[in-house]
Amino acid sequence: MAETTIPVVLIGLGDVGRGIARALLSRPELRLVSVVDTAPGMAGTTLDQLLACPAGGLTVGVDAAAGFIEARGGVVILATGSSFEAELPLLRRAVKAGCSVVSTCEELAWPWLHHESEADALDLFCEAHDVAVVGTGVNPGFALDRLPAVLAQVLGEVRHVRGLRVVDLAGRRDRLRQKLGVGLSPEAFEAADQRGEVGHVGLAESAALAAVGCGLEFDEVDEELTPLLADEDGHGIKAGQVAGVQQVARAFAEGREVVRLELQFTLGAEDPRDEVEIDADPPLRAVVPGGIPGEAATANAVVHAALAITERRGLITVLDLPAGR
Repeated sequence: MAETTIPVVLIGLGDVGRGIARALLSRPELRLVSVVDTAPGMAGTTLDQLLACPAGGLTVGVDAAAGFIEARGGVVILATGSSFEAELPLLRRAVKAGCSVVSTCEELAWPWLHHESEADALDLFCEAHDVAVVGTGVNPGFALDRLPAVLAQVLGEVRHVRGLRVVDLAGRRDRLRQKLGVGLSPEAFEAADQRGEVGHVGLAESAALAAVGCGLEFDEVDEELTPLLADEDGHGIKAGQVAGVQQVARAFAEGREVVRLELQFTLGAEDPRDEVEIDADPPLRAVVPGGIPGEAATANAVVHAALAITERRGLITVLDLPAGR
């Protein structure tokens, strides 16, 4: 293998992690040296078995320590969870070992929103160890935040950003449907919402990213989650059960809304799409018919970030990565 390749440790081999593994194996610039997953039954499995294709014969381990040593100066990819606080100990271990980190952790997309002091401390920790950390994916990470920021580069002063992502859950993985409460009764959904167990993590962080990327000041971000109920039996659920969600995040500056992002994730959604509308001089509206494919887009976003992150330092965001490949 060429000496210029970047060594990579991949932690987390669920649906998203396996997609990332496939994307990694297609890039000769990246060299996968270790795979880790702590789920029961995973230890000792080979990556070839998990992916059902030749994957270098790597065996799944339960601890990343040895991989961190082999990947020093390279990249650790985390595809494990959504909570910044929960991921922080592993982030710090990787950074201390001299590895940059690319993570699918949604709260890591803009951790200053809810974890400002911890994010600032992680930034200094990264600088001290001469590496970088970034959270990325399709949402947050591209469709409703980085894409508006790129579009805003050809506009004058931006006054407001609206983003809409409509997704048909019928073709998406079971884990996503479970996270959104599909199949629950309205009462069970409300109880799960009160416990923080349903909804898409990261939409508020996307609103903050969109504001920053479009040059908008903000001092508050709020969020609202509404269940969408099935009108009739179908897609494995009954009429009256939760068929999806509508989720809205808004950023405000001195009481004025500057960003509004909306998700409509539902079984059998009509007209799936990604849509960005920017009130500026001149105004602009862009639509991606069918929407940006979630799992594939996330895997490719992670791989492209892994190729770029070793040239950067500190706790960064996708806005700090190159706009092109």
